[in-house]
Amino acid sequence: MARFSVFALLAVPWLLLAGLASGDAVSDLEKKGRPAIDAMLAKSKTCTKANLKVRREWGDISAAEKKSYIAALLCLMEKPSKLNPTQFPGAKTRYEDFVVVHMQQTMSIHNTGSFLSWHRYYLWAFEQALVKECNYNGSHPYWDWGRWAQDPEKSPIFDGSDTSLSGNGKKIDHRSSGIAPAGNGGGCVETGPFKNMTVRLGPVSPAVDPAPPRNPRSDGYGLNTRCLRRDISNYLTSRYARTQDIAALITNSRDVLTFQNVMQGAGGGFGGAGAGIGVHAAGHFTIAGDPGGDFYTSPNDPAFWVHHGMIDRTWTIWQSQDTNTRIQTIAGGTSMMSFGGGGRQQSLDDNVDLGIVGDKVYKIRDLNSIVDGPFCYVYE
Repeated sequence: MARFSVFALLAVPWLLLAGLASGDAVSDLEKKGRPAIDAMLAKSKTCTKANLKVRREWGDISAAEKKSYIAALLCLMEKPSKLNPTQFPGAKTRYEDFVVVHMQQTMSIHNTGSFLSWHRYYLWAFEQALVKECNYNGSHPYWDWGRWAQDPEKSPIFDGSDTSLSGNGKKIDHRSSGIAPAGNGGGCVETGPFKNMTVRLGPVSPAVDPAPPRNPRSDGYGLNTRCLRRDISNYLTSRYARTQDIAALITNSRDVLTFQNVMQGAGGGFGGAGAGIGVHAAGHFTIAGDPGGDFYTSPNDPAFWVHHGMIDRTWTIWQSQDTNTRIQTIAGGTSMMSFGGGGRQQSLDDNVDLGIVGDKVYKIRDLNSIVDGPFCYVYE
């Protein structure tokens, strides 16, 4: 675990500052920035109070709302894929179309200037599919890591009930995946609405023990049928994704490069570049398992979407603290391998194309918007 100790040391300055934050600090920052968002809403050409959606935390939506969201996810997992079956034999469902798009673009959407905007669009496009293709009438929920940091396994997200996103994997003997010690599961998920879920794509870059069976194709698009596995524990959330850690990320990041680098920090995992353990990696590796621990195929775990809902919420709050300078700003290269600013720098005029799952090609500047462009939602 020497490598993990280095991660911890890199995170120390942020953790010391984080300790100064209050338990309600993130909500306080959200409230502080809301008037600025309301002012933008009043000027928006595409979003109005009449069609504004409110995204809420999983623990704050009703049982009926949870079941409606779960039903829409299961619906998308039943609808046939729109991809070429010869090119993508492992993508059998519409849900898996989204996984393929993430796999295709992984190297250009992590540790790059488009990380935040690309995932904002990706999550919104997924929400649109739930609404338009599966008759979902709610907004997309999110997972507040800090709220459940001490025991995510007992949270309403992962408690294994019929209103959860299923529970932990079956407890099996296994080793650490590298970023955290072995958790409380490691095996197949056997509780909750997704206990019978079939995983077909990948693995590409698995971080799980025992390793999943190899895909018949080197690109991970082959048919590789297996169960959904998780290895949930509080090891990362209780250290790096507490409310005070989230607040520190928002208040201590004076520019977008700092914000996105600290957020993604994992010493290379999930796009980080030696910035300690950030909330992005902490969330992904709290889910862990297969495909949750594979940063190419991680959207194949249903909890991916509420995790990235919180990623977007955190960015939205950061933007709202100074909308004059934090909306149309960008930093970083166009490739995950462009560490230290190498390669071509990303531009606000670069295109984001989600292909088979997107409604159109957008400029990054359009996707940096909060209540404008294609977006019309706020967080509460």
